[in-house]
Amino acid sequence: MGMHIQRLREEMAKLGLDAVWITSPENHLYLSGFDNPDGWMLITMNRAFDFADFRYIEAAKREADPDCTVIMPQGGRKVYLLPLIEEEGIRRIGFEDISLSCRSFELLKADLPQCEFIPLGMLLEEIRAVKTEDEIEKIVRAQRIAEEAFDELLKNIRPDMTETDVADELEYQMKKRGSRKPSFDTIAVSGSNSSSPHGVPRNVTLEKGFLTMDFGAMCEGYHSDMTRTIVIGKADAEMKRLYDTVLEAQLAALAVIREGESNAAMDKVARDIIDGAGYEGCFGHSLGHGVGLKIHETPGLSWGAGNRTLKRMELVTVEPGIYIEGKYGCRIEDMVVVEPNGNRNLTKSPKEMIEIC
Repeated sequence: MGMHIQRLREEMAKLGLDAVWITSPENHLYLSGFDNPDGWMLITMNRAFDFADFRYIEAAKREADPDCTVIMPQGGRKVYLLPLIEEEGIRRIGFEDISLSCRSFELLKADLPQCEFIPLGMLLEEIRAVKTEDEIEKIVRAQRIAEEAFDELLKNIRPDMTETDVADELEYQMKKRGSRKPSFDTIAVSGSNSSSPHGVPRNVTLEKGFLTMDFGAMCEGYHSDMTRTIVIGKADAEMKRLYDTVLEAQLAALAVIREGESNAAMDKVARDIIDGAGYEGCFGHSLGHGVGLKIHETPGLSWGAGNRTLKRMELVTVEPGIYIEGKYGCRIEDMVVVEPNGNRNLTKSPKEMIEIC
């Protein structure tokens, strides 16, 4: 974790910041190595303070990075924080304006009136976008758990199961294999419900047609994300054509994603194939997104990404889909790591069409 703090300090120096006040759970974990949903950190150019209340103090002392000074706050910020601010000579503090509520920010300013507060914007998110090999290893472990759960589901899935049965089985199998919780609410949508990209599983028997499953596991706070679409019953000619178009679009994007490529252009590669096959307007979301300590994070593979280009060691999903309102939908999703001459696909599950009869 010391490397993460050092990367932040390099940016602090550029911005002329004396300290950064950390409030979001993701950045707390990223910088301290300790997963505390209600903790705070104060990072200066020389020290790192990790504040944990009585519920978490023992675990914080055990798990936080050794470079962090762990403190159990007593009283209000004027009691436990103000002396540190004065001792360290802190005047300019960066804060997480993305996640800190207006009320919390006003209270912070009132407690530290002598300080100037500088919004960090996307600074920490951009730092987190470029992964270390250690981070990728954790994401791969989560992904393998999800894949093993999917393999087990395929052995046992039956047409008389409900959508909630499928979602519950995936989540149970992931937890059984070591995922603390699902990466997000598992999507398992069949038939007419599969036309909603983020549809909610229903307690109804699986409809004939496409069954789209979007799910992920977690390892040490890091998420995985994958989608596979199978068929309940037999696929007709139009379903096969739709599935093959989604797969063609995904493979085309996978073939060109590499360091230095335009994020928006990657989306266009897949979108042009889908539109050109006669499904214009049926691919209504972006091609992909970053994954890490949050399930959706920077960078995005989107038509709205402007001039942004892909950086080495960024991790993105590649998930084109086609959705026909009131009929059905299909999506196929892998996760890849951006490399200088291409990308490393972290997803191993096969992508040929599977029919469950």
